[in-house]
Amino acid sequence: MALGDDGASGCAIGGEADLLRVRQLLRERSRQLGLGLVDQTKVITAGSELARNILKYGGGKGRMDVETLSKERRQGLRAVFADQGPGIADIAQAMEDGYSSGGSPGLGLPGARRLVDDFLIDSIVGKGTTVTIVKWTR
Repeated sequence: MALGDDGASGCAIGGEADLLRVRQLLRERSRQLGLGLVDQTKVITAGSELARNILKYGGGKGRMDVETLSKERRQGLRAVFADQGPGIADIAQAMEDGYSSGGSPGLGLPGARRLVDDFLIDSIVGKGTTVTIVKWTR
C-alpha cells in the first residue's frame, strides 16, 4: 500500500493475500473520510468482491487505486479496480442478477453496484475491465 501526496493510494491484486490488503486499505480510507460503519462495510464488501473478480475472471492480476473526492459540500471515496484480462463481452448481461460466466451465483457485479452510490464499468474484450465505485459521505 502506498499513500501519495495527492491522497491517492493503491495496491496490486495478484493473489488471495491481496484481498486482505484491499479490505484493509478500503477500511482505513473510508474511516479517515468519516464514513459511518454501515457505509464502511458496504465499500469494503463491494471492493472485496471486485478484487476477487480480478483474481477469478480478470486474468489473475490487476490493481486497485483509491482516492478521496470533493463535490460541493460532500466528500466521497472512489476506488478503481482494473485488470488486463479477457474483458466482458456483454456488460448488460454481466450486470444481471444470476448471470455468471464462472459457475458462481452471479451476484458479484450487481451486488457491488447496489452497495455503492456510483458504479461505472468499462470493458474491452481482449484488453481488460475497469470498475469504478464511489461512496459519498452523508
